[in-house]
Amino acid sequence: MNFWPYRTEWLARVPRIDCPEQGVRLVEVPWARAGSGFTLMMEAVIWMLSREMSVSAMAEMLKEQEPRLWRVLGHSVEKAYRREAWGEVKKILVDETRSKRGHRSVTVVPDAESRKLLFLAQWRGKEALEAFAKERKEQNADPGQIEAICMDMSPSSISGAREFFPKAERIFDPFPVMQMAGEAVDQVRKEFGRQALLPKGSLWALRGNEWTRSEEQKGLRSSLCAADPRLGRAIGLREALPEILSQEDPRWWFRWADRSRLAPFRRLSQAIQEHLGGILSFLPSQIANGTIEATHGRIQLVKRMARGFRSFRYLRIAAFLKAGTLRRGSFGRAHWKQRRGRFRHPVATNQFGNVR
Repeated sequence: MNFWPYRTEWLARVPRIDCPEQGVRLVEVPWARAGSGFTLMMEAVIWMLSREMSVSAMAEMLKEQEPRLWRVLGHSVEKAYRREAWGEVKKILVDETRSKRGHRSVTVVPDAESRKLLFLAQWRGKEALEAFAKERKEQNADPGQIEAICMDMSPSSISGAREFFPKAERIFDPFPVMQMAGEAVDQVRKEFGRQALLPKGSLWALRGNEWTRSEEQKGLRSSLCAADPRLGRAIGLREALPEILSQEDPRWWFRWADRSRLAPFRRLSQAIQEHLGGILSFLPSQIANGTIEATHGRIQLVKRMARGFRSFRYLRIAAFLKAGTLRRGSFGRAHWKQRRGRFRHPVATNQFGNVR
């Protein structure tokens, strides 16, 4: 490493030994990891800088090649990741976030209680949950210890949770249900739009909650609902949905939706009834995927800083550096005490701590 702006070089010779079984080997030194090419102090600096800037910017500042830095970060992240204890994790969140342009996403699994990032998979649905179950076994944690999983209502995710976490309670986040209700209202609105029955500005007057609209939009919303009963029923069903999600017996809403003569809300009623147990499980547990959005935001920030990644491996390393709570091993007095006396001579390094 440099001393402030001045180039600094440590010159020394590392002894070699001739082993009859393994051949010629370099003596292990206490200030560098075998095969790293960097001193332990330099690896600590790389770890610290990686939390504040992209690897490409760090490579330019350190005058190093990106693949060498990625190898150091990959080793450090994997070592810290294997030290994590998963035995106390009982409840998890499962959601997806975009990894590349188009419909390319990764599955994010954090702890529901500590919000700590546990797992990142390049698969979705059942495959992602299967990979997480295998990872728990590698971390010496039993998949049967998972008590609750908050996830979406996709058939693939439900099948994976049922197969690999049979003892876990499946909880469905109510936010996607409200999204589906908004889409149902939008489909009803589009039918009127095709008939040219809606005035200008009605799009945003009908979308969203009433308390978020302006006075002008509220007036337009009320006049449109009064002018056509079908549009009024759609808005009423959508506004009553949050209330039924907080009740243990929402059958009156299902009867109302089935008699509404609105096909989008009939389909919505059928979908909610199929997953009603998981939706109502939200009431006692109060576990929702809304808290995972902070993790998504940090992962998306990593992507913007790096302007994309060449592979999923790089994305995973950067995600755990920014969104995870991994802790790097000690480089201080305890490490030197452990290896003191094994080799006391200086080691040859270049200006950035690379072992020659």
